[in-house]
Amino acid sequence: MAGYIIHLAVGEEYIRQHKNVIKNYDEFINGVIYPDNVTDKSLTHYGPKSSQVHLDKYFEERDIQTDFEKGYFLHLVTDYLFYNKFLEKFSKQILHNDYDLTNKEIESEFKVNIPSYITNRVFYKEGKTQILNLEKTIQFIRETSKIKLETIKKAVLNSDEYWLTIKIPKKI
Repeated sequence: MAGYIIHLAVGEEYIRQHKNVIKNYDEFINGVIYPDNVTDKSLTHYGPKSSQVHLDKYFEERDIQTDFEKGYFLHLVTDYLFYNKFLEKFSKQILHNDYDLTNKEIESEFKVNIPSYITNRVFYKEGKTQILNLEKTIQFIRETSKIKLETIKKAVLNSDEYWLTIKIPKKI
């Protein structure tokens, strides 16, 4: 899973990029957070791990009609892109440490509002990252937030391999 702050930053920027698409901010943000705010993430990510999202399986159970569903699907798309197109190498422990090292800057850059029910899951550290490059991560957030959910839905339902191929980053 991309970190909470990355997901929230994508959500905040998505709202700015897509004026009038989201009517209920809280419902949308709850959808953005929901898939990681559960015990068994494989159930909410439609794959064996949150890093192996199967976007097509989402549409077997849900759609993207409500703001909650839009936030939820945006979360899954973010995870899919993060693990399959953005990350080149992976270590869960190092990556989670890098989240803590980049949270403050990303939160500030995107004016992230952290819901009170997850403040105890967001941490801040100082130091040098090992996997994430802050500038590239900010660019990833900007690019991911520009996507149109309906366009991705159509591509997924039309079996577009770009959105269905799982590529596991190299472990370090």
